[in-house]
Amino acid sequence: MNAMTTYYDTLSQAIADLQQQGYTSDLTLKSTCLVCGNTGTALDPDDFHIDAVHRFEGETDPGDENILYAVSSDKYKLKGLLVNAYGVYEDDVTQALVAKLRV
Repeated sequence: MNAMTTYYDTLSQAIADLQQQGYTSDLTLKSTCLVCGNTGTALDPDDFHIDAVHRFEGETDPGDENILYAVSSDKYKLKGLLVNAYGVYEDDVTQALVAKLRV
């Protein structure tokens, strides 16, 4: 993982700044991969790198806790963002994907 040292106060600030840096694809977590909402491309754990991770804690509601991943894929020439609640522990997510996203 490359070190991005920018710190953000809010999730929306982080998303806006990272989009300015080219992380424009919307990624979603599926059981075996990440899927690009823009193209439908499925990224296996070996197909992408996590460039930065930013954690956001809800001040009043623990349900507001999120992790923002800045993800890139040389293979598919894309950069995107994945927003996920704390912890990638869903039963249907493969161990390889959990290991890749665990920080």
